[in-house]
Amino acid sequence: MSDLITTQLVTLDAHLGTSTSEVINHLAHLVAQASRATDASALAEHALAREDKTATGVPGGIAIPHCRSAAVTIPTLAMARLATPVDFGAKDGPADLIFFIAAPEGADKDHLKLLSKLARALVKKTFTGALREAKSDEEIVALVSAVISDSPTAPAAAGTAPAAQPEAPAATAKVSKIVAVTACPTGIAHTYMAADSLAQSAEELGIDFAVETQGSSGSTALDPAVIEAADAVIFAVDVDVRDRSRFAGKPVIQVPVKRGIDEPEKLLQDAIAAATDPNARKVPAGTAAAESEQGGGKQGFGADLKRALLTGVSYMIPFVAGGGLLIALGFLLGGYDITEVADQYLAETTLFNLPDEGLLAFLGAVAFKIGGLSMGFLVPALAGYIAYAYADRPGIAPGFTAGAVAGFMGAGFLGGIVGGLIAGLAARWISSWNVPRWLRGLMPVVIVPLLGSIIASGLMILFLGGPIAKLTEALNSWLSGMSGTAAAILGLILGLMMAVDLGGPVNKVAYSFAVAGLGAGSITDNPAPLMIMAAVMAAGMVPPLAMALATAVSPRLFTGAERENGKAAWLLGAAFISEGAIPFAAADPLRVIPASMVGAGVTGSLIMTFDVVSQAPHGGAFVFFAMNNTWPMFLLATLIGTLVSAALVIILKKFVRKSATPGVENAKVGA
Repeated sequence: MSDLITTQLVTLDAHLGTSTSEVINHLAHLVAQASRATDASALAEHALAREDKTATGVPGGIAIPHCRSAAVTIPTLAMARLATPVDFGAKDGPADLIFFIAAPEGADKDHLKLLSKLARALVKKTFTGALREAKSDEEIVALVSAVISDSPTAPAAAGTAPAAQPEAPAATAKVSKIVAVTACPTGIAHTYMAADSLAQSAEELGIDFAVETQGSSGSTALDPAVIEAADAVIFAVDVDVRDRSRFAGKPVIQVPVKRGIDEPEKLLQDAIAAATDPNARKVPAGTAAAESEQGGGKQGFGADLKRALLTGVSYMIPFVAGGGLLIALGFLLGGYDITEVADQYLAETTLFNLPDEGLLAFLGAVAFKIGGLSMGFLVPALAGYIAYAYADRPGIAPGFTAGAVAGFMGAGFLGGIVGGLIAGLAARWISSWNVPRWLRGLMPVVIVPLLGSIIASGLMILFLGGPIAKLTEALNSWLSGMSGTAAAILGLILGLMMAVDLGGPVNKVAYSFAVAGLGAGSITDNPAPLMIMAAVMAAGMVPPLAMALATAVSPRLFTGAERENGKAAWLLGAAFISEGAIPFAAADPLRVIPASMVGAGVTGSLIMTFDVVSQAPHGGAFVFFAMNNTWPMFLLATLIGTLVSAALVIILKKFVRKSATPGVENAKVGA
């Protein structure tokens, strides 16, 4: 492999432009001029297409653009050391060392081997330092060839430390099978983005990999044979893993779902290390009661509580989504007085004996009633699946029962949370009892549900339900009486929370708060919770829409990959998928996130000021009918916030530029 790079394929200390496309085009032409590719334009096009999928910048001022192309005749490595660094999408800034890997279309193994060897070598400061200090093309070729060919030594540039020494055989040669599960509370974006990131990194590292997405569009379970053959498992989740017992005994790496997007390669490497570590944490064979133990010690109460709450919200959302939209449809078809006549219509009329108001009124009553019944499950589902997160299936019945009691006593979602926590902890405690073998079969189906329900529901009825009901009533009264400046400030705070981490924990807190309150909302009697839902949804739409607008107005400020992401962000933003702005925030957080927060805060404040309501917890502009006659103001508030954020991010990118040193920001007014 010593001829993968030659002096013809090296460019030192040159200005190759200011964009990734210019640099890649130059390197593609080098490959063609060296008679290693038949068509430089086609090669560059394939490399840029790969770049658009995932930016190839890595920490330390390095980029590794790469592709497989039919235009390539010989596996090739071209290298450029730039006089003017170019942004390849790394979090810490632009890159000055560019390695372009061009592999023939069928050369998968060569392609992956090159990637892994280069990646391992480039994390060593001695090697990158030698590359930056090299005085000639010949020195560069000698340094790189030594690393790629596993030479026992590699010559260093004059005055530098020795270059990278050969690596031990790749860990992936020993451990080749990893499985993963990804899941987020809403199951809309992070779930699938994390799965794609992990799968792509696994392909690049040559790992045999399979992933199960437990998202909103359903889940196709991993083949039991694949799980059995796996060396380790990754849980990139913010909620409980369904049927976790399938993975019992496997070494496990469990992290928040966002790390599956941000650090897929590290997670895979951690999983490989865990597979060979006898002390690594393993998935227990028991229920959730033991899941925070074994190998890795016990999780903190806060982490347990967060996981349980997010699990409850995740399972509650479908009831709220379906119920809220059906109620909105009922108002649309039957008018605002449908709340007073729906029961009468359904009791006294049928599809073949319509009321005097006609078919639409009858269908409106049907939709309104079904939606109301669906919303009735909101608190029990919240409580039931909070308990499930603590105690697995045995906790569901006590949790649902405690949630029903909370609803009966008027304790609302606060009562559901408390009841679910008590039910889950009680069921987990009972499940841990050491009982005779003949009784073990009855524990999960009789003993745990019975005693758990008695403990949780008994405490709610006898002691906790009344005080929580009064607290809930006070909270609803406070929200209902909120107007003017107070409402605008609440909208501002919710908007800032929605944009600060784009689907992360703070975003989820604001969203969960809004969703949990929907059950108590009413357009006529208590619109405040519906206004909060509208504020959260509109504010969450702003970041991706603003990035889409900014890339359209000032495309030169963004990379090719960002411009492509901007096209998709229009639809993502319109559908209230805040994660559409993540690629922009990951590449440039110090400018994108503040700009997004300002616009989202403005939108949230305007929504509360305009008294906009939403009975739907998701869908963005596509569920306008759930906003009744306030939807024009919803769109106006969203538009204003989008314009503010887009203008700010353009201004910041023009006048606050990154310095040449990776990871450092340097303000340059008038640039």
